[in-house]
Amino acid sequence: MTAEAFYIDGVRVPIGRARDDGYYAQTRADDLAVRSVRALLDRNPGVPRERIDDVVWAATAQVGDQGLTLGRSIAMLAGLGKSVPGYAIDRMCAGALTAIVNGANAIKVGAQDLVLAGGVEHMGHHPMAEEVDPNPRFLSDRIVDPSALVMGNTAENLHDEHPDISRERCDHFALLSQERTAAAQADGVFGQHVVPMTVRSPEGWRVVDTDEHPRPGTTLDSLAGLTSPFREGGFVTAGNAAGLNDGAGGVLLASAAAVEEHGLTPRMKLVDYTFVGVEPETMGYGPVPATDRLLERTGMSIDDLDVIDMNEAFAVQCVAFLDHFGLPLDSDKVNPYGGAIAMGHPLAFSGARLAMQVAAYFDRNPDAQRGLTTMCIGLGMGAAVLWERA
Repeated sequence: MTAEAFYIDGVRVPIGRARDDGYYAQTRADDLAVRSVRALLDRNPGVPRERIDDVVWAATAQVGDQGLTLGRSIAMLAGLGKSVPGYAIDRMCAGALTAIVNGANAIKVGAQDLVLAGGVEHMGHHPMAEEVDPNPRFLSDRIVDPSALVMGNTAENLHDEHPDISRERCDHFALLSQERTAAAQADGVFGQHVVPMTVRSPEGWRVVDTDEHPRPGTTLDSLAGLTSPFREGGFVTAGNAAGLNDGAGGVLLASAAAVEEHGLTPRMKLVDYTFVGVEPETMGYGPVPATDRLLERTGMSIDDLDVIDMNEAFAVQCVAFLDHFGLPLDSDKVNPYGGAIAMGHPLAFSGARLAMQVAAYFDRNPDAQRGLTTMCIGLGMGAAVLWERA
């Protein structure tokens, strides 16, 4: 019989834009993660730092300031003590989600009691695929089509496979993401898990406390005026896709024994999860079979879920998910606080944000019992994680 793995708390820094004048242009990636870990433990003073059993941290570009066995280096830099181990994870966009389920698994088998799990991606320092050398056999042996190696092209391919998903529907979904994010910011939803970060800029030191990427003045007309950088006459634009961003954050997971010993308050528990493979050329479809498999295995239907936080890599993959499960474009159970189109998508970090938003929904909706986090993943994968109120 396996033990329960409880989500106690989650913390992230504000998401910045990955550009020369963005929040974190002069801030190291590992320092973003260290700030998250320190803030998370400061908020949970009953947990002795040296009692953390593992620090599991994800990054897609595991080089430079995101290298050096990230989890272990973060543990040391955050002052947890040299007795606290750690390791690094890479599953592209689902890095932090993989870190979380790995940490939960260690708790469920009784090997560990307290785990910090999260992710970081500084896309300003490490642009997507810049430091990657794909094996030439991917193309020479026709293992994948060249479009599979460019995420925007995979989204255009998904449009080709689903001609009923129009550019207009995707722009409507993108506008909804901006509107819901703005409403959640105004309502203090993100204040529950976003902590301020001190950064250096050409003007000197300053504190940032709000996500940098959202564009609250977005309209359907402004979205309609954008063109696709991936294909002549294409449907995927900067307005209906996630941005290029910098960010970090993580969660504290605990066993029932640790909850009792340290006086913690569980907010939800990780029940089950799936990872699946799909065609790399249409990687955005991954959340559909991942969620299908998870629901089938648990004997549930989409109606049994009270909230779904789905990563908005591209609007087209979100609309495909909604259509598959018979949900309206403006379903109030899917991304009620907005998503990556508005907030941004710092690759390996984003899964941690999704978990935090499910926890926030449970806090604000006492009747909600079950939530799902789901993502598409580069090279053709999908992830889905089932949460229940603790």
